[in-house]
Amino acid sequence: MVEGAPTSVTCEGPAWLNVEERAMWLGITGVLLRLPAALDAQLQQDAQLSYFEYLLLAMLSEQPSRTLQMSELASITHASLSRLSHVVRRLEQRGLVTRSADEHDRRCTNTSLTDEGMALVEMVAPRHVAAVRRLVIDAIGPANQSEFAAGCMAILGQVDPGGLMSLLPDDFS
Repeated sequence: MVEGAPTSVTCEGPAWLNVEERAMWLGITGVLLRLPAALDAQLQQDAQLSYFEYLLLAMLSEQPSRTLQMSELASITHASLSRLSHVVRRLEQRGLVTRSADEHDRRCTNTSLTDEGMALVEMVAPRHVAAVRRLVIDAIGPANQSEFAAGCMAILGQVDPGGLMSLLPDDFS
């Protein structure tokens, strides 16, 4: 075996998933495929927003100044600057955000949530939280929430070490 090679692969081939591991993996796959569509449907119906657009607005609403540099917003939402720019332009046309040069670094662009954008977040947030509660929180149940959260954080630590988690508020982890 090569030094530093993953331990799940041997000279004989991969370490196949057992029945429980396969069930867990297929469950995660199902959630990854179906949950975003369910959240998109609720947000589209309530506010003509995609989940990504809502996430962007929500992240801005949580900032004391309701403003973030585009690069920070791209990191938090895990979006390319190109995709983010396109979405921000669309939200700007709806009057939900504005863009401006950063006063401390003119090379950077800030995105700010407008009063109209904040009002939309405040209107949609209770319905979104109700959907999250129905689709995720209630399905997991109180007895499994800590273990589920720990598992999610462990996975996130593997797929995004030092990334998203470092940008979230301290009370998230």
